[in-house]
Amino acid sequence: MRVFYCDHFEVILPPNHRFPMQKYGLLRRRLVDEGLVEEADLIPARAAPLEDIYAVHDAGYVQGFLDGTLDRKTIQRIGFPWSESMVMRSLGSVGSTLGAVEAALEDGISGSLAGGTHHAYRDFGSGYCIFNDLAIAARRLLDRGSVERVLIFDVDVHQGDGTASIFADDRRVFTCSLHGARNFPSRKQSSDLDVPLEDGLGDDDYLAALDGALDEAMERARPDIVLYQGGVDVLEADRLGRLGLTREGCRERDLRSLRCFRGAGLPVALTLGGGYADPIDASVDAYAGTYRAARSV
Repeated sequence: MRVFYCDHFEVILPPNHRFPMQKYGLLRRRLVDEGLVEEADLIPARAAPLEDIYAVHDAGYVQGFLDGTLDRKTIQRIGFPWSESMVMRSLGSVGSTLGAVEAALEDGISGSLAGGTHHAYRDFGSGYCIFNDLAIAARRLLDRGSVERVLIFDVDVHQGDGTASIFADDRRVFTCSLHGARNFPSRKQSSDLDVPLEDGLGDDDYLAALDGALDEAMERARPDIVLYQGGVDVLEADRLGRLGLTREGCRERDLRSLRCFRGAGLPVALTLGGGYADPIDASVDAYAGTYRAARSV
């Protein structure tokens, strides 16, 4: 199982910034220490080609971010301060997912230790998301004729609003989002399948909703590949989640999803999505749980 990473593009955030940037390196080391991924199968991502990003995002927005000329309001909406290192890290994050989807087509399953930046719209970023790696990877596969239909199955606690917006008129991409009904973003978009969840929802009710979403998404999407946005901010321990899943419930979510997709013979590319537990170890363990599930499947 080839797994792509981009924490070699180092970003130093201001002191007391809320985003746990250290989680990416911690997860990479955890996967090796547990024997879930061989060191030789960990591949440093390359910066994504700009033509792939321009295929999805507005040229003015992309150029403004690259050269640091976006206005203050736009940068604030993203949630990260601009820096040259953030530019390289953002390109690397997309490159990580591009590598993962190509590897999934060859190997059956692969991973990106980044990505899942589903709040990025065509012409602006939001919620710590600058470029939408899911949309960029899906568009590349379609434009190259590698696949005809893509399922983006998003189980992050926050709705994949940017992804839904980008593919609102593209029937080749089926977007499915299970998310907190009252959580960010306050203004939701319309995915092809939305499953809004009430605050505090526990394992059993969540997994019942998941089973229904898997059945419906697979029947309606008829995909050739699945991009699995496996955010672990569904955990009860997450600072931003507001759901009530245990570590075991989160792992069962991943097991059921990956059994469904791989059981149907579909290639699957894993992306990380959100995880904001404090301390961050709970998120890192849940991320590793996704890879444990992948190995068992």
